[in-house]
Amino acid sequence: MSQKINLFKLLTSVLLCQLAGAVGSVFTASSIENWFSLLEKPVFSPSSWIFFPVWVVLYTLMGISLYIVWGKGVQQREVKIGLLIFGLQLGINILWSVLFFGLKSPYYAFIEIIFLWLAILLTIFQFRKISKTASYLLLPYIIWVSFAALLNYYLWILNS
Repeated sequence: MSQKINLFKLLTSVLLCQLAGAVGSVFTASSIENWFSLLEKPVFSPSSWIFFPVWVVLYTLMGISLYIVWGKGVQQREVKIGLLIFGLQLGINILWSVLFFGLKSPYYAFIEIIFLWLAILLTIFQFRKISKTASYLLLPYIIWVSFAALLNYYLWILNS
């Protein structure tokens, strides 16, 4: 039996995640040309243009995942916990851009991305209790953040 899509909740969920990306991009955009482009980068560093489309896709998947969990009913204890953890990781996600690009600190951003990775993992575990699909939608996110953590580490080491 298929469930009816609540367009308001779906759009709210996706737009909330995209808004987090937009807030982070405020710090990113101002530093790309005059700071980030001057950093020594590891050989596996992708071109700067790839980050925007990847994050748009990841924030969309995060939003759909959020929608699925939210749709299970906020009166349920597991859903409340899941939404709380999701909100926490989303805030930590924004903070990374502030630390890395805003403060131009690969060191503090690296420390922070470890906490982000753990928060994403906790979100995946909590969402799995509610919906396997919702948890699977977050797998590309944790994979990308794992790569981003490695890249962040090398940017810190190469530019210390």
